[in-house]
Amino acid sequence: MSVFIRQLTGIRFVAAFWVFAYHLQGPFNVLGLLSIPVMGDVMRVGRLGVDLFFALSGFILTHTYLTRMGSSIRGSATLRFWWLRLARIYPVHLVMLVVAGLAVFAQARVLGEDIDRDWWNPIDFIKNLLLIQEWGPNPERGWNFVAWSLSMEWLAYLVFPLLVLILWRMHKKVPTFVLVIAWFAVLAPLVGYGLGTSDPYYTNNWGSTYRIASEFTAGALTYLIVQRLSERERIHSPAAWLSAILPALVVAGAVFLAWLPAAQPPANAINPDAEPLPPYFHLALIPLLVAWIGALALARSGVARALSTRTLVLGGFVSYSLYMTHLVWMGLWRAGMNVAGIESGAMYAAGVVVLIVGALVIAWLMWKVVEEPAREWMRGLVGTRSTPTEEAGEEIIEGATEGNPARGAPIHPVAIPETDER
Repeated sequence: MSVFIRQLTGIRFVAAFWVFAYHLQGPFNVLGLLSIPVMGDVMRVGRLGVDLFFALSGFILTHTYLTRMGSSIRGSATLRFWWLRLARIYPVHLVMLVVAGLAVFAQARVLGEDIDRDWWNPIDFIKNLLLIQEWGPNPERGWNFVAWSLSMEWLAYLVFPLLVLILWRMHKKVPTFVLVIAWFAVLAPLVGYGLGTSDPYYTNNWGSTYRIASEFTAGALTYLIVQRLSERERIHSPAAWLSAILPALVVAGAVFLAWLPAAQPPANAINPDAEPLPPYFHLALIPLLVAWIGALALARSGVARALSTRTLVLGGFVSYSLYMTHLVWMGLWRAGMNVAGIESGAMYAAGVVVLIVGALVIAWLMWKVVEEPAREWMRGLVGTRSTPTEEAGEEIIEGATEGNPARGAPIHPVAIPETDER
């Protein structure tokens, strides 16, 4: 269990860039790249990157806090957990909430128009500030749209101190085959919801709550199962094969849904130039993604090794900032391209390169200037060391100075001591 940190950090970049790719469909369509076999189909279901994050969060938090918080519920430990989770997500959220609002205000002033946004009001701003904007059966997203997932994550964090009590007892007393049955049971409602809804965004009728509840819990159960399987001999080789087969099945599923007539939603009548709507039923692919996390945790070669490279691990570090900043950056980029009158051709292709590279640079700057310093400051307020232990994709790997990729040195596998605190 000591070396899965790197590949589960690398997978964070895959998840964040998949969401980014989903929003890149418009520019890629202008360039004719969506006609490339498979590429467009995989980009179209890129929203699943968020679901991958939800499951990974459940896996990692269970790994980190199972023995610390699972035996009993303690008020001080619970408050500390919640504060450290806020330290992880809130600084970038707050900055981007303000930036998104300023961007809309500036656009309206430059164009001499009124701000025509349903969410442009103090109540919705406060909801976003409190991270409760996605709670409820039919939420309305606004401000920095991608922050809806933070609202769901925050809900999971609030419930986790109770969930971990159940996980602890399952860890101690439940046989492995029962854990596997529980894994299928918590994902079944999500798949059933995904196969039955007519909303390709899965927000209606508590859709977002279905996603976080099922995926976060399934990720936690995946950790318990992985911990059991890691004790078996010769588990790494089949896990390596499975870690290659499962994403291939996700790709095959995306292609199948793209060709399935019943899975095709209507065209976006509100904004025909926006990215194509995702196909119906794509939540059925989520169990494959959750299982992929487990396979990667057990694997020591193949895809796991590829995700452990220094570049992808560094990408995993900046993935949260990439996810949080890319949509606002894309809005500014579109405005700039419209002002310049660039709609196609070689200049447009060059602009798309600027868009992608700029998103990565902005993410790195946000991580370096806001995310890390603010988190260290908030951690220090509760007496926690400023340099946190890596939570397998939730924090920075603390492999001493020689393991810090930001300093250009090689990254080595590191364990997470059970006594280390975020």
